[in-house]
Amino acid sequence: MMEAIPIDDVRLARWRANHRPVAIAGRERELVGLIEELLAHRPLKGAIYNRIMHQYVRGGLPWLSKSQLVQAYQELCHQGWLAFDPDTVTALQMKPTRSQAGVTVVTVLTKPYPCPGKCIFCPTDVRMPKSYLHDEPGAMRAERHAFDPYAQTLARIQALESIGHPADKIELLILGGTWSSYRRDYQEWFVKRCLDALNGVEAGSLAEAQAINAVGTRRNVGLVVETRPDHVDAEELRWFRTLGVTKVQIGLQSLDDRILALNRRGETVQDGRDAIRLLRLAGFKIHAHWMPNLLGATPDSDVADFGRLWRDPAFRPDELKIYPCMLLENAELYGYWQRGEYRPYTEEEVIEVLVACKAQVPAYVRINRVIRDIPTTNVVEGFKKANLRQVAQQRLRERGLQCRCIRCREVRRQPVNPANLCLLAETYETDATTEHFLSFETAPDHDQGRLAGFLRLSLPHPDAALPIPELAGQAMIREVHVYGPAVPIGEESDGEVQHSGLGSRLVQEARCIARAAGYERIAVISAIGTREYYARHGFQVDGLYMTAEV
Repeated sequence: MMEAIPIDDVRLARWRANHRPVAIAGRERELVGLIEELLAHRPLKGAIYNRIMHQYVRGGLPWLSKSQLVQAYQELCHQGWLAFDPDTVTALQMKPTRSQAGVTVVTVLTKPYPCPGKCIFCPTDVRMPKSYLHDEPGAMRAERHAFDPYAQTLARIQALESIGHPADKIELLILGGTWSSYRRDYQEWFVKRCLDALNGVEAGSLAEAQAINAVGTRRNVGLVVETRPDHVDAEELRWFRTLGVTKVQIGLQSLDDRILALNRRGETVQDGRDAIRLLRLAGFKIHAHWMPNLLGATPDSDVADFGRLWRDPAFRPDELKIYPCMLLENAELYGYWQRGEYRPYTEEEVIEVLVACKAQVPAYVRINRVIRDIPTTNVVEGFKKANLRQVAQQRLRERGLQCRCIRCREVRRQPVNPANLCLLAETYETDATTEHFLSFETAPDHDQGRLAGFLRLSLPHPDAALPIPELAGQAMIREVHVYGPAVPIGEESDGEVQHSGLGSRLVQEARCIARAAGYERIAVISAIGTREYYARHGFQVDGLYMTAEV
């Protein structure tokens, strides 16, 4: 048996406040044996877990889900049977990747509502917001809770905590078609109720909920909505900031006006340029969607189209989702396919497009997804493989290539010594700003360094027309992100990258760059739950942003 070391009091208190102890009396030795045998197989895959569990079930132990096993482990540590080790919790978790990027993402869906778009590739399911299907995982959770924002948020937090994920730094991701098309009173109510679930109390207004969350135990460190380019203007961005939005997912889909028209997108490439310029000048993080295999496209034209995202200075988003078009029976595109006017790419064609695209990605971009989370049983014809990212990565390696995107370079759960990190700076121009991507990275190994943290600094061009006039004359910090497993608020780093001072060093470097460029003040697009962090660096709430002298 492992040497008994008491579980850290803070971690234990956080866990016991949210979990009912598992009844393990009389089964301690069996459970210790089960856990030690499971830990001997890392990574712990489902087939191995099931095989070992079956062995212990035949011996009389009840079947334990992974969440129950995590709870049993915590209880054994409390009783002194095992030494508490955060890595053990990670190994027993169902999906440790959910919090290895430094925050825990909670996704909620808005209610079904008409979409202003008429895109032929979007499925229509009357039970869901436009473009979502009822059997997508997130959609199923939303429908189970009648699309209630409070119930969705609370249930998701409880589910994540039950398998060992920290939930004190939450990025709220609000999905559901075009957020801007919903009534503003619904939007305000929706965000407030999400915050109420984080806060554990019902506030009288959105402003009150935000004030509670700014100093709460579960803080909203990012708020994300999705919209269309033709809905972005200065008034809308001001409203986004009132709600606390920090990142906007925006559907570009294609940078070819002919393709947009064929697919009845209802907007132009210039609409995309204008929207991204306004978003960037207002400090938002820009998360674009791009779709290969639309009607009228070919693999070669898609690869060329993807290159325009980086060659055209008006685009150059911070994050990207690549969504190869999936042929679904309840989309208008299905009729085009039946008439022989549309051909879905084969699996091989899709993989080759992804390989060619990933090889082009700049180091300042994070590719979050390369496929929609739609069960492939809904796909009529075309690719049906769900692990396209892994297949594309393997093919890149076979060809001696690599994807330089942020997601492929994150340190994840690797321990890092901050003293051994290099501070790098990549500068690039957009049509309205000079962007500085500051990053702390490990020394390059056989292929590339690992990314421990980064900051996005925007310096607006003197002639740029600002959508938020109060930002005149100020540099803008659009994002600070330190990677590695999420460390609870108030706890110090124990080898993890978070809470090791990297964020402070990045903010200081950004101020130095802004000062050298002639700026006297600097703003940050702070989330509600990160206000205290920036306040420690001399920033003060100043209207819709936080500002400070450089």
